[in-house]
Amino acid sequence: MSDLHARHRKVLPDWLALYYEDPLEITHGEGRHVWDAEGNKYLDFFGGILTTMTAHALPEVTKAVSEQAGRIIHSSTLYLNRPMVDLAERIAHVSGIPDARVFFTTSGTEANDTALMLATTHRRSNTVLAMRNSYHGRSFSAVGITGNRGWSPTSLSPLQTLYVHGGVRGRGPFAGLGDAEFIEACVEDLKDLLGHTRPPAALIAEPIQGVGGFTSPPDGLYAAFREVLNAYGILWIADEVQTGWGRTGEHFWGWQAHGRSGPPDIVTFAKGIGNGMSIGGVIARSEIMNCLDANSISTFGGTQVTMAAGLANLSYLLEHDLQGNARRVGGLLIERLRAVAAQDPGVREVRGRGLMIGVELTKPGTDLADPDRAAAVLEAARAGGLLIGKGGGHDTSALRIAPPLSLTVAEAEEGAAILEGALRSTQ
Repeated sequence: MSDLHARHRKVLPDWLALYYEDPLEITHGEGRHVWDAEGNKYLDFFGGILTTMTAHALPEVTKAVSEQAGRIIHSSTLYLNRPMVDLAERIAHVSGIPDARVFFTTSGTEANDTALMLATTHRRSNTVLAMRNSYHGRSFSAVGITGNRGWSPTSLSPLQTLYVHGGVRGRGPFAGLGDAEFIEACVEDLKDLLGHTRPPAALIAEPIQGVGGFTSPPDGLYAAFREVLNAYGILWIADEVQTGWGRTGEHFWGWQAHGRSGPPDIVTFAKGIGNGMSIGGVIARSEIMNCLDANSISTFGGTQVTMAAGLANLSYLLEHDLQGNARRVGGLLIERLRAVAAQDPGVREVRGRGLMIGVELTKPGTDLADPDRAAAVLEAARAGGLLIGKGGGHDTSALRIAPPLSLTVAEAEEGAAILEGALRSTQ
């Protein structure tokens, strides 16, 4: 055990998990690669849990942070803040929400917490609909709406949460139905649920479930849900912490795959917009955002140095069409991995879109999760020079692949070859 690992275990919580039997210390990165303390180089297919969205050490972001830090790092939301207003204007413009207001936080957890406060205050209800297998953060309220047992350490909550079918297409009571029938069954289940309770404040949903293993419903499910929700005045919160900013390739926001009824009432974001800097936030119609009747601030939300990073990062993403790159390179990578999976009886499914790809592992010939193999593949991929993630609602048996959106075709092929070798070596 390394000295750093021993020190980590002595002073940090036991529940603060580390990947790998011999945990990795990443010391620096560039582009789509990172290096560890021993000088080993890795192709990064997880990007700090989907946070390094454009590239490691992106010069444009590094320059913006350095220049802003040389002027002032922080003054709080109690003062006018030009970088915060600049970024809020850009985000409001690309949000698709009319008369949008933006509130900045430091994380996705805090963003979802704020969205729940807005929705419950606006609707005067503490009942919330959430999806099974979902994950929305680690605060008390966010844990209370998380539908993934592995990330829910307590059943205590300030909210009454009702869980809805539909976030996982390939498992559950409706898995055997066609897409249209699946949506219809989930909608009927939602209608039945609403017939037995007082109207909830909101439905919160990830368009693609991140920690849940990159699972998603058929396109159009949330639009169909929205028609039911509108009849009750229930708000729709889209948790775009992992799906936002073009990662799915086909759309800038994940909700747009379900958007025939218009944008959500509230959108939350974080992770990729800061490219490693701590930025989260909430976008909502003004009538919802302005419903609070007491003072509220975020000490570190919107601080100048993180806003400078977000502006530079978003500009780079848009100017270099990284959404289009995610669509093109991600499509090639998914097809390459599906070809590999066809030769492996332990791969149940390769799913996702753009550069957000899940590979679910099960024990051959069954639907039983295989978390031991998932852990073994993670180790083998690292040995081959590739970093990936894992997740899932069934004992963490899904591999999670989410490289920076600037990934090249050559790097996608290299990563797929390493992962193929890791899968073969663990069969």
